[in-house]
Amino acid sequence: MSAKVHLHVHASDLEKSRDFYERFFGGAPVKEKAGYVKFLPDWAPVNLALSRGRSGREGAVDHVGVQVDSPAGVMEQLTRVRASGLPVREEIGVDCCHANQDKFWVRDPDGVEWEVYYLNYDLEDEAPVARAGVLPMAKDASCGAAACCSTSS
Repeated sequence: MSAKVHLHVHASDLEKSRDFYERFFGGAPVKEKAGYVKFLPDWAPVNLALSRGRSGREGAVDHVGVQVDSPAGVMEQLTRVRASGLPVREEIGVDCCHANQDKFWVRDPDGVEWEVYYLNYDLEDEAPVARAGVLPMAKDASCGAAACCSTSS
């Protein structure tokens, strides 16, 4: 399994943060949208998303996630976590952060939310692939406009 840790951070100055991470990671972002930038550095197992800061939350980690290799990987972890007795929130086939994803969320005792997810496809690059028994959830594809990328209201 080649999992990556996903961090989503609110930046007070998205352009300065973009420049910093481009130099730190040694490469350009893999995705840029209005108010949103994503990095997947070759040398580190991290998926870093930056969003324009909101109401005093600049610099705050929005949520943490683990990107897995397949939808089956999401289901495997979902089954394991459910069996442990933790409450989970499922989102299968959801459009979020300019991509379609299968995921679930858990919240730690201090309110930090973790997601385990698989990126099905980027919304602007590919057409949805129908899967038996899966109905996509309709959500706004822009990060922060819906509760998909920012789990707090």
